Amino acid sequence: MEDANLQRLHCSVKNYDWGLPGRVSEVARLHALNSASEFHAEDPYAELWMGTHDSGPSFLASSNGNENGVSLKAWISENPDVLGHKVLHKWGSDLPFLFKVLSVGKALSIQAHPDKELARTLHKLHPDLYKDGNHKPEMALALTNFEALCGFITLKELKGVLHTVPEIVELVGATNTNLVLQTNDQDGEEKVKPVLQAVFTDLMSASKDRVTDAVNRLKSRLLKESEVRQLTDKEQLVLRLEKQYPADVGVIAAFFLNHVKLNPGEALFLGANEPHAYLSGECVECMATSDNVVRAGLTPKHRDVQTLCSMLTYKQGSPEILRGVSVNPYVNKYTPPFEEFEIDRCILPQGETVVFPAVPGPSIFLVTVGEGTMNTGLPKGHVVTEGDVLFAAANTEISVTSASELNLYRTGVNSKFFQAS
Repeated sequence: MEDANLQRLHCSVKNYDWGLPGRVSEVARLHALNSASEFHAEDPYAELWMGTHDSGPSFLASSNGNENGVSLKAWISENPDVLGHKVLHKWGSDLPFLFKVLSVGKALSIQAHPDKELARTLHKLHPDLYKDGNHKPEMALALTNFEALCGFITLKELKGVLHTVPEIVELVGATNTNLVLQTNDQDGEEKVKPVLQAVFTDLMSASKDRVTDAVNRLKSRLLKESEVRQLTDKEQLVLRLEKQYPADVGVIAAFFLNHVKLNPGEALFLGANEPHAYLSGECVECMATSDNVVRAGLTPKHRDVQTLCSMLTYKQGSPEILRGVSVNPYVNKYTPPFEEFEIDRCILPQGETVVFPAVPGPSIFLVTVGEGTMNTGLPKGHVVTEGDVLFAAANTEISVTSASELNLYRTGVNSKFFQAS
């Protein structure tokens, strides 16, 4: 591939234990195709990373398809013009975004990502735990039905929880419970937020023994009640989480968070300091280039409960679901309120052609289904097929023609960033 504007990439895979087993994991399938390697049917395959992050770098594939040992990061820093001058000026000679595919077999931890100011502080104080000083807004675009916990439920819903889940009342105590029950939406955010923060912090800080006891009581009560009534969605979810993470405070914390279900082609974006946990399904995900996570539940990993509880925004209500905006008959664009990234989802029927216009920043393309050709205006096009990942330089117009129905995803810097600057 002698076209400097379009570089084929070999990408890194992560086998975190929440991933789906290889035989049913999209991450496993795409990675095997991308790197011409085998996967293990029963091992978990969680994330495919496409980008320049040091924890999971991508490498340039040479023209014969083998890796030539040059990382995308090194190649960009030697050829910074591929980023375009606006991106270079704003973020330096590195990609501002990280693109991923996720295959979620069991819940990820209840977590939040710090804003820039907090990230810098945490990185200074605990560089071993918080490895960079960047924020990490992110967006998940569902490939299959996808479930997540995200953001706090409304005050009205929380009062309902306190009336119907005695185990929570026992953990947070009567004083906290009464505080919530006496608070009204009319009180305004400055009154509601400290109440929610106090209750959630006390819950998340409860001792291991009290949590184990509460989760066990909750479980046996729900199992008993399921014999005489249909359990709510949230109650069924809580029982599922308890199977995955027995005696974990996250099982109970789930009652405080919105249970969001995405259909394929729907997306969810998460700002800094918003609590969330992906639960099941597969998605493509884009984020600012960072790996900063503050965790507090549904995890065997390091927990930083005080940091998490003090950093959250405690905004209440359902998160916004993006369905994308049609830019042509085949492409939908998903634009989150963050300048680092956007995602295009392209479903191209057999024998059709679509043009991705030149943009002033870099892009990464991922082919998930089908095959076709990509052209940058040179006489010879690039044949692309499932598992191919390509880096496109700034200011490159790309036309794609499908040989069979082609599904591809493009991520790039948010177009609003170029309009604004």
